[in-house]
Amino acid sequence: MKDHTPPPRITVVGIGADGWPGLPERLRGLVMAADTVLGGRRHLAMLPDRPGQRRQAWPSPLREGLPSLLASLDGASAVALASGDPLVSGVATTLTDLLGADAVRVEPAVSSVALARARMGWPAERCTVVGLVGRDPRLLLRQLAPGHRVLVLSSDGDTPAGVAALLVGAGYGASRMTVLGDLGADDESRLEATADHWLADPPGGVPALHVLALELVGPPGYGLVAGLPDDAFEHDGQLTKRDLRASALARLAPSPGEHLWDVGAGAGSVGIEWMRAHPTCTATAVEANAERAARIGRNAGRLGVPGLGVVTGRAPDALAGLPAPDAVFVGGGATRPGVLDTCLEALRPGGRIVVHGVTLETEHLLADAHRRHGGELTRVAVETAAPIGAFTGWTPARTVTQWCLAAPS
Repeated sequence: MKDHTPPPRITVVGIGADGWPGLPERLRGLVMAADTVLGGRRHLAMLPDRPGQRRQAWPSPLREGLPSLLASLDGASAVALASGDPLVSGVATTLTDLLGADAVRVEPAVSSVALARARMGWPAERCTVVGLVGRDPRLLLRQLAPGHRVLVLSSDGDTPAGVAALLVGAGYGASRMTVLGDLGADDESRLEATADHWLADPPGGVPALHVLALELVGPPGYGLVAGLPDDAFEHDGQLTKRDLRASALARLAPSPGEHLWDVGAGAGSVGIEWMRAHPTCTATAVEANAERAARIGRNAGRLGVPGLGVVTGRAPDALAGLPAPDAVFVGGGATRPGVLDTCLEALRPGGRIVVHGVTLETEHLLADAHRRHGGELTRVAVETAAPIGAFTGWTPARTVTQWCLAAPS
């Protein structure tokens, strides 16, 4: 059988810390034979002269400038240079997003992640990699757990100081931080300190190119299962309480890469826990009250999901133009005309919707939705033990009616 796979539009070649001399002869020939070579200025400066070859540095900002740069290639053979494994928080990921996997061929070098694991003696299955290149460092807060090992792909030499401040602020000041600089190069370096010592007396000479290895020491984290304690969230009482939140998320069933609408978000607890379920889960919280919307952003950052989108506005109008959801949670405002219908119409095939109601009016709406669409209708009553004088008795919370529906695939 003949291979009908089309040739790639661009080949991405990973270069290790040993630079151009460390590339295999085959890849050096590929680079020198290309009509166009793209890359960072540091990589392009490594190349021997070749008359007539176009050499173009990456645009800034990268993603916005790439489409016009790629269009200018106009069928010419092209090679892109990158560091290490270009698919580890590298440019090959961006190129694949823009052109598709069939149009991009990747020739990786040993990644900085593999080298860092080797230097630390950490098996791949026993540590987590977090990329902070151009990303919010509060993403690390989702990883906090005693004994957990994390490799951080740093933006620059200032990253360790920012990480140390985050760890100390979260009670993880005893965590050991190891900066592994210029991995694979002759001048490879290593700096070690606990986070609190780093913050109090920052060491000098942190190389711009490094991987930061963290051995976390601190109080127990919040865990990965839905149902964070209510006091994990800043709120004014408008909060989907712990037991009901866990019930809702079990039915919303967050899966990798899926998007949630958290409508009438209050403190944002459902959207936040949805995103904590997996690093690729995304969510948009819709909240009419501006003060609460600001609070949602603070909660999201503190709980390690700073990428949560927050829209200040009232549904259904505020839902226009949002990314199509794989799941929808309506924690408030379900009786507002058009909210429920808009959410149902927006669901992707196989999507899930969960709606909570505490009023008779919302309960009537949900009973009618159950009659028309099917799904699961549940009443949830939660009681907690509390003092009654010298004794202990049960204090009931408001009973909540929960309607859940899974759309056809």
